[in-house]
Amino acid sequence: MTSNVLPDEEGRSIPKETADALGRPLHDLRISLLDRCNFRCPYCMPETEFHADYEFLMRSQRLTHNEILKVARVATALGVSKIRLTGGEPLLDKKLPGLVGRIAVLPGVNDLALTTNAMLLAPVAQELAEAGLNRVTVSLDSLDERVFKSMSGGRGNLETVLEGIAAAERAGLAPIKINTVVQRGVNDHTVIDLLDHFRGSGHIVRLIEFMDVGNRNGWRMDQVVPSRELLTMVQARWPLRPVGRNYPGEVARRYQYVDGQGEIGFISSVTEPFCGSCSRARLSADGVLYTCLFATQGTDLREPIRNGADDEELGDILSRIWLQRADRYSELRRPDVAEHHALSKVEMYRIGG
Repeated sequence: MTSNVLPDEEGRSIPKETADALGRPLHDLRISLLDRCNFRCPYCMPETEFHADYEFLMRSQRLTHNEILKVARVATALGVSKIRLTGGEPLLDKKLPGLVGRIAVLPGVNDLALTTNAMLLAPVAQELAEAGLNRVTVSLDSLDERVFKSMSGGRGNLETVLEGIAAAERAGLAPIKINTVVQRGVNDHTVIDLLDHFRGSGHIVRLIEFMDVGNRNGWRMDQVVPSRELLTMVQARWPLRPVGRNYPGEVARRYQYVDGQGEIGFISSVTEPFCGSCSRARLSADGVLYTCLFATQGTDLREPIRNGADDEELGDILSRIWLQRADRYSELRRPDVAEHHALSKVEMYRIGG
């Protein structure tokens, strides 16, 4: 802990900079706005389970924008400087620009980002930028139309997604990151074409190892394409050189094309875990705070908020959660650990990637 403080809405002070049991600071907050999505990606929300009759959260069960803002305000007072809005698909929230504007002006927020599949991005990109959004990350697993269609559960339109990326670029929501989950035998053969498309564009493609997140994606280790293998494949086409991290706790290992055509990242949470520098907390749409992407349980913040907890009381709750945090699932991952966790892990669509 440090002696730095920030005032809450009533002028009282909450300590800034909170470190967990392993010395990791709380710097990043990912906020899932809703649990719904317009895609049915097999590794996240397969159509067989998330069908027309599936019961998603009711509006009353989800945090309101005022409640989300309250958590964000208290979190920034505890040291959070990076906030990312996720889903489900956050652009399904039609009032998103208003929330972005309110979060963007919070003291201490220096990076406000959005993760989206970009199907709904083009019409609102400029409005989001004017509201104070800094940048977007687009989930895009292939530029092969057949593969893309399959990996979006038959819901996506590739041309619309690319239009969304172009609109975000025009709006200045940069650098735009393209997140690509690579599965062996599914889309690994399309990686080079995707990289070729975005080389020289200024957009940063990040190749992500297929992870055992949630209970429904049928994860198997033999479906993982290790980042080392991907790196070798890319270097056989374009020479790369490693570059340093942009900030402490950055999850991607960064490389630049030697010919100056941009940057590529590798996120290797399966084969090269980075738990030791993880500074992220995740807030689900129904107000549960999770301290690990692979968490089996979290802490309900909705109930104390709706029971009238003020900023100081909520700050105490958040501090206690983070101070007790000792999660490092990826570092401990073994077949028996993964099998046990598979029974109870929180689903990725509830807390974002």
